[in-house]
Amino acid sequence: QVRFVESGGGLVQPGGSLRLSCVVSDSMFSIIAMGWYRQAPGKQRELVAEITHGGTTNYADSVKGRFTISRNNAKNTVYLQMNSLKPEDTAVYYCNYGGTTWPSWGQGTQVTVSS
Repeated sequence: QVRFVESGGGLVQPGGSLRLSCVVSDSMFSIIAMGWYRQAPGKQRELVAEITHGGTTNYADSVKGRFTISRNNAKNTVYLQMNSLKPEDTAVYYCNYGGTTWPSWGQGTQVTVSS
């Protein structure tokens, strides 16, 4: 059973920064593409950023230049550094596989951007 445990969210003012972490219980972590997703109230879950096992990254246009995804294969952890946060970034953030997601999701971590 694969599990995702996200952390690092919180309340931040516009223009602020947060760093999210996700620990993944999967022995195959180092060879699997990973993604960060978010779901805002009343909206569908969307892919924010993804990183291949080799470190190639891809971002949604809405976060390009502000967010950075990275991974530490020795720690089975994927990160999302979020800078220049905007109110529209407010959402619950989740990690999961990139591409075809694992059917079971973690609890997510709430990010609220507000003054």
